[in-house]
Amino acid sequence: MIQNVDVYDEGPYTCSVQTDNHPKTSRVHLIVQVPPQIMNISSDITVNEGSSVTLLCLAIGRPEPTVTWKHLSVKEGQGFVSEDEYLEISDIKRDQSGEYECSALNDVAAPDVRKVKITVNYPPYISKAKNTGVSVGQKGILSCEASAVPMAEFQWFKEDTRLATGLGGVRIENKGHISTLTFFNVSEKDYGNYTCVATNKLGNTNASITLYGPGAVIDGVNSASRALACLWLSGTLFAHFLIKF
Repeated sequence: MIQNVDVYDEGPYTCSVQTDNHPKTSRVHLIVQVPPQIMNISSDITVNEGSSVTLLCLAIGRPEPTVTWKHLSVKEGQGFVSEDEYLEISDIKRDQSGEYECSALNDVAAPDVRKVKITVNYPPYISKAKNTGVSVGQKGILSCEASAVPMAEFQWFKEDTRLATGLGGVRIENKGHISTLTFFNVSEKDYGNYTCVATNKLGNTNASITLYGPGAVIDGVNSASRALACLWLSGTLFAHFLIKF
C-alpha cells in the first residue's frame, strides 16, 4: 500500500510471487490524478479606455486542466470570453470593466476558480441635465448627472461666475454622480442659463441648464404645458383650451 500518494509515485510497478517451481510476475502502471490548481493569476488592474489588456491564469493538474475566462459583469449567458490561459482585450471599452473569472477544470475534482477585476477609466459625459421652471419665492433645484471613472468633480457657473454654497442664497451638493444647485427663495435675477461642468483626470464636459419662470419660452415652447384662456364676448363666457406637450 502506498500512503499519501503524490505525482512522484506515478509509474510502472512489478508484483512478483515466488513459488516452488518458478516466480509469477504481474506489472501495473500507476497513474496519479491531481486536482486543478491555479498557480499564477494577474492582479487587479486599472486602465484607460482604449488600452490593450492581457490577463494571465496558469494552472497545474493531471490531466492538464482546461482554463476558461468568463466576464462576470454582463448579462446571464453572455459572459464567456475565451478558453485559454491568456485573455487579451484590445481597445478596451468601459462596458468591459468588472470582474473576470478564471476557472481551471480537469474533472478530477471541483474546478479551481479565481477572479480579477478590471477598472476602465473614461472621461465624464453628462447623461442627464433638465431645465427647471419655478415661480418667484419658491424653491428651485437644478440637477446635473454625469458618468465617469474616476468619479467626476462638479462645478456650477452662471455666465462667467463660478457659484459656491452660501453665495447668492444657493447651495451646491455633490452626491456620487449627481450634483444639485438649490435656490431656496427664487428671485427674478436667478432666472437664466447655468453651466454644469464635470471633470476628472481624463477630461471634462459641460451642459447648459435653464432656470425659468412661468410663461417663459424654452427652445421655442412655452413653459406652461397647459394654458386656459377665458374670453368675454357679448356677455357670454367662452373657454378656450390650449394644450401643448
